[in-house]
Amino acid sequence: MLELKNISVTRDNRQILKNVSLSLPSNKFIAITGPNGSGKSTIAKIIMGIYQPDEGSILFNGEDITEAGITERAKMGIGFAFQQPVVFKGLSVFDMISLAAGKKVNLDAACEYLSEVGLCAKDYINRELNSKLSGGELKRIELAMLVAKNSAFTIFDEPEAGIDLWSFNSLISIFKKMQQNEAASVVVISHQERILEIADEVILLVDGRVVDSGEKNRIFPKLLTLNSCGLETKRC
Repeated sequence: MLELKNISVTRDNRQILKNVSLSLPSNKFIAITGPNGSGKSTIAKIIMGIYQPDEGSILFNGEDITEAGITERAKMGIGFAFQQPVVFKGLSVFDMISLAAGKKVNLDAACEYLSEVGLCAKDYINRELNSKLSGGELKRIELAMLVAKNSAFTIFDEPEAGIDLWSFNSLISIFKKMQQNEAASVVVISHQERILEIADEVILLVDGRVVDSGEKNRIFPKLLTLNSCGLETKRC
């Protein structure tokens, strides 16, 4: 279980998170949603250690990790997928999958990870991670890396951003597979209804505060009430 306790964050003279407390239980698929500017991505970066809170604490399986860095949290079993995947020049796809797994991965296993995200392994396994790959290709490779890493707790920050329909369908398939792993917890920051629909729980964030959480069937009507212009609009 991961817990945020009374988290407040101010950046560029603006308070982004305002005394946020959340319990993100094990063995759950949780979606965090809300209007743009509500602080969703900031929560993801706080969990991973990319940002540090001004106030509050973070507990992972009962251990205070508030001061822990990104590498330390990764070693504890926390994984993170960026909106825009990071490119590492000079490293091949096979290199990155092996690094993500944290152990020596044979070629067959690496190809299987790529196949799971809808990529033809023989076309990608030796390719360099660089700007010649499309956003959808990079997103799928990042997903393959996360599957290889097999983290106990994985955060996806708006994973649907900039990907095509085929990549999005692969994304949904990966999430459904992750749900079958009782030892894994997945938190997704998203606006997409198809992602929210498969979540065990939806958390609604508005203006840096958690305003509600619970089963999607109860939260969906509130989303429409709070923002009849659609989730991607800051103000109606």
